[in-house]
Amino acid sequence: MIRFLISAGIFLAAAAIGLLVANAVLDDFSVTAASFVWVVVIFAVLQAVLAPFFLKTTRKNAPALMGATGLIATYVALVVTAVVTDGLTISGLSTWLLAGLVVWLATMLAAFLLPLVLVRKAVDQRRE
Repeated sequence: MIRFLISAGIFLAAAAIGLLVANAVLDDFSVTAASFVWVVVIFAVLQAVLAPFFLKTTRKNAPALMGATGLIATYVALVVTAVVTDGLTISGLSTWLLAGLVVWLATMLAAFLLPLVLVRKAVDQRRE
C-alpha cells in the first residue's frame, strides 16, 4: 500500500511538473492557479487510465504505434481535461501540438528523475 501511495504521489507530481512547464513555455497554454490541483488530478487520472488502454489496443491492432502510446494518452488527457475543466485553456493548433509534446516530455522526465532524487534523499538520511 505504501509503494502504491508513493507511486501515485510521484505520478501526480510528474503531471504537475509537466503542466507547469507547458504553462511556462507556451504562450497560449494556461492553467489557472485556482483550479490547478483539479486540473492535475483529472489529467493524471486520465493519463493513468488511458496509457494502458492505448498500449493494449495498439499492441493488438497497430504494433507500429506502441512507442507512441504515452504521447497519444497525453494528447487525449489534455483534450478531455480542457473540455471538462475551466482551469486549462489551450488555444491554437500549434500550441495544441506543442502542448502535448512538452507535457509528455516534462512528465516523462519528472517521473524518471523524481524517484532517483527521493531515493538519494532517503539514503542520505539513513546514513546520518
